[in-house]
Amino acid sequence: MKKLLNVGLLVAIGCGAMSAQTAGGFEPPAWAYPVMDEGRGRGDDDGTLHSVEGSDLRLTQTQINDPFAPPDWYPDEHPPMPKVVAYGREPLVRACAQCHMPHGAGHPESASLAGLPADYIAEQTLAYQTGGRRSLVAARSASMIRIAGAMTEDEMRIAAEYFASLPPVKWITVIEAEMVPETYVGAGNMRHAEPGGMMEPIGNRIIEIPENSELAELRDSHSPFIAHVPPGSIASGEELAATGGGRTIQCSLCHGVDLKGLGQVPGIAGRSPIYLARQMFDIKHGARSGGNVALMQSAVADLTNEDVLNLSAYIASLEP
Repeated sequence: MKKLLNVGLLVAIGCGAMSAQTAGGFEPPAWAYPVMDEGRGRGDDDGTLHSVEGSDLRLTQTQINDPFAPPDWYPDEHPPMPKVVAYGREPLVRACAQCHMPHGAGHPESASLAGLPADYIAEQTLAYQTGGRRSLVAARSASMIRIAGAMTEDEMRIAAEYFASLPPVKWITVIEAEMVPETYVGAGNMRHAEPGGMMEPIGNRIIEIPENSELAELRDSHSPFIAHVPPGSIASGEELAATGGGRTIQCSLCHGVDLKGLGQVPGIAGRSPIYLARQMFDIKHGARSGGNVALMQSAVADLTNEDVLNLSAYIASLEP
């Protein structure tokens, strides 16, 4: 029941990640590592009571944003949440459901945990606590480092078993497109379409946004996401995943023939493409270490940025 590492030290490790990992010349792409644009937060709560279709709850935005009581709009659609998932433990252990959501699908700023092996989830939480996992961009992992740093091993295990018990859901639609909405990054490091409907070329990016930004801000677990990817990227990713292209190994050798996991190796099919890209970049450039990460380090060592994008587009397009 004890904490394993001083939280202040962990925050310092996380905050140093950006300068340490870009020293070798790699610049983490903004499309994979969105960080809130200045002045694009949620604004003040005017007291409006919000609701979503199919739920009897009525909550203010302040209540919706409460890290120790995030909304559970549809409590009948999932098993009872353990206390650490539903409410966390003040002052530092925020409710797991705030970011990963009661159904475990999460948002692009966080991992989709539904259906992952419980041992793997607990292992990764412990890695945040002990310094083995962080992000190339400190703002992406600082919150999880603080939370994990204050969690007990029992809390890690209880949360892991809850999310492992959930079935993965189809949460992201991947669309190839030459033009995409102009976007901004709002609160929670989530990307949204700019009001007005202006479009721009996609370039060599993945643009992942909510189907409905208002519902995403309400943390509605019925409101999924769209990932716009460059034309041809899905087919290129499929070929690379199947053959290795002389630069990596076949993804199925570790993640299973359908990429839905093999033993304690996590399933990756149908998960957020920008999340998948971040993990490949983080592993390649040294932000993740320990455990089975060494196997992935060799698999991603020779991948180009375009390879990472193509693989992420293809894997995200699969059924979870």
